[in-house]
Amino acid sequence: MSVHELARQIRTGQHIPDILDCLAQLSNDEVPTPPKLARAMLDILPDEVWSKIDYVWLDPFCKSGIFLREVAARLLEGLSEQIPDFNQRRDHIYRDMLWGTSITEMTGMISRRSLYYSRDGSGPVSVIKFDHSQGHLPYVRAEHTFPKKKDGTVTGGCTRCGAPLSLERGESRENYAYSFIHGAYPTEEMKNMKFDVIVGNPPYQAGDKKNEDDRAAPVYDRFVTQAIDMNPRYVVMVTPSRWFTGGWGLNEYRKRMLADRRLRVMVDNPKLFDCFPGVEIKGGVSYFLWDRNHNGDCEFSTRIEGVIRSTVTRDLREGDGVLMRDNRAAEIVHKVKERHEGRWVEDVCGPQMPFGHMRTNFSGDHPVKQPGDVALVLGSRGGYISPDVIDKNHDWVDQWKVLMPKAGDGHGREESFVLGEPIALAPGSACTQTYIVAGLFDTREETENYAHYLATKFVRFLVQPRKASQDIFDERFRFVPMLDMTRLWTDEDLYDRFDLTEDERAYIERTIKPRSVNLSLDSPIPASHLPGGAKYKPKGSDADE
Repeated sequence: MSVHELARQIRTGQHIPDILDCLAQLSNDEVPTPPKLARAMLDILPDEVWSKIDYVWLDPFCKSGIFLREVAARLLEGLSEQIPDFNQRRDHIYRDMLWGTSITEMTGMISRRSLYYSRDGSGPVSVIKFDHSQGHLPYVRAEHTFPKKKDGTVTGGCTRCGAPLSLERGESRENYAYSFIHGAYPTEEMKNMKFDVIVGNPPYQAGDKKNEDDRAAPVYDRFVTQAIDMNPRYVVMVTPSRWFTGGWGLNEYRKRMLADRRLRVMVDNPKLFDCFPGVEIKGGVSYFLWDRNHNGDCEFSTRIEGVIRSTVTRDLREGDGVLMRDNRAAEIVHKVKERHEGRWVEDVCGPQMPFGHMRTNFSGDHPVKQPGDVALVLGSRGGYISPDVIDKNHDWVDQWKVLMPKAGDGHGREESFVLGEPIALAPGSACTQTYIVAGLFDTREETENYAHYLATKFVRFLVQPRKASQDIFDERFRFVPMLDMTRLWTDEDLYDRFDLTEDERAYIERTIKPRSVNLSLDSPIPASHLPGGAKYKPKGSDADE
C-alpha cells in the first residue's frame, strides 16, 4: 500500500494505525502514556461527554498525542447522530473541540503525527488542513524564572517549577520550562477560551534537581493544581501515588487534594511497572476524575494488572492526613479507631535522630569500652562512645527501649514485612539515625512484650496505609493503638479485641508475612551487631551503613 493510499484511508476514517504501544521512553520527563492506560483513564469520564457537541478538550502536556487521539475517536462515534456527515463531523471535532500543547519540540511532532497523522498540520496528508503547520497542537517555548540577588546572582531554583539553573542552556536546546505552568500556555490569543475537559499525563519531575534522599523534585502537583484552578467541568490525570502519604514538597498538595470534595473517582495502581512497563515509578501511579459539580465521597478503586480488584466509595479525609490506598485496610482502620480510646504508638515514638547528630554514616565510635562510655547501636555493628557525643535525650540511655530500623520495605513492590525487625534493648545504650526509638519502658517485661507487639501482623498492617516509601517515623504509627504492655499480645488476641471478621483476619494474614524479633534484654548491644553476629560488619567495610 502506498503512503498516499494509507493517508487516504486515514483521512476517511478507514484505518488508524497504532504505533504508540511500541513507543520507547524518550527521557525522564517524556514517558509516553500507553494507549491501554489512556483508554482506561478516559473510561472514568461520564458517558455523556462523548455526545457533547460544544465541549472543548485540552491536553496541556502532550508527549505522544494519545489522549487527544483517543478522544477524537470517541467523539467521531458519539457525535454521529448530531453531525451525520463524517467529513463535517471530523472537521468540527479537530477544529473546534481539540486543543493541546507539547512539552518539547520532539513530542510536538510525535503528538501531531498521532492526532493529525502528519507532523505538519497544514500539509497534504493531515487529517484536516490547518492554516498553521502546528495546528491546534503547538510547542510553546517558555522561560524559567530564577530568584536573584541585586547583583544578578541566582539564589535558587525556578520559582514556578523548582528546576535548577543548569537547564538554562540557550534557545537552541530544550529547557523543560513547561508552558502550562510558566504562564505561556494557553497563549494570549486563547485567554478568553473556556475548556470543559482537561486530560493528560503531566511531567513528574523538574530537571535533575535532587533532595536529601536523592529524588528529583516533583512537579506534577503544579500541573494538577493549575488545571483545577482553570475550573473546567472535568480534569482527568495520572500521577505518581507518592503524594498519598509523603513526597518531598507535597504536603500542601496532599492537604488540598484530600480536602477537595470534587474528587469523584480515584483509581490506584500500586503494583510497580503495571501502568508503565519498564519504567520504575516508586509507589505506583494513580489516575483521577475531578468533577466541578461533584460534592461528596470519592469512588476509590484498586487496579492491578489492568483489572479493578476493589471499589469503595469513601471520604478520603478519614485517613487523617494521608490517603489510604487499600480499601479493605481503610475499613479495618476505621474499626480500630472506633474501638480504641487512649494513646497511639505515634505518641510514644521518638524523633528520627533520637540522640542528636549521629547520622546513619556516623563513624566516631570505638570497639573497646572505656570507663563511662555508652554503648552505641549502629546499622551494622555495635560500638562505644563518650556520653559527651550525645547531645539530646541523655535520660533515654539508661532506660529499657525498643529500636525500630528507620528503613522498611516499600516502593510499590509486593509489600509483605512493612517494618524492619524490632530490637528490644537493655538499658545503657544509644543509637544512630539508622534507628528510631519506638518506645521507652521501666521494665524488662514491657520492653519484650512491646517488641513482640510491633512484630505482629496486625500492627504492621495498620502501619502500611501510611507508608508509601521505605522511611519509618512516628506518623507511620498513627493508626496503631498503644495498649497495655504488661501482657503479651498475639495477632489472635488483637483480632479479638478489635472484633475483626474472619475475612478481615484472613486478609491481614495473607497480606503480611511473619516478622522475627531481636531480643537483647541482657545487653545494651544486640548479639547480632557483635563480631560473628548476623548483621555485623567491621567498621570501615564497604557495606557499613
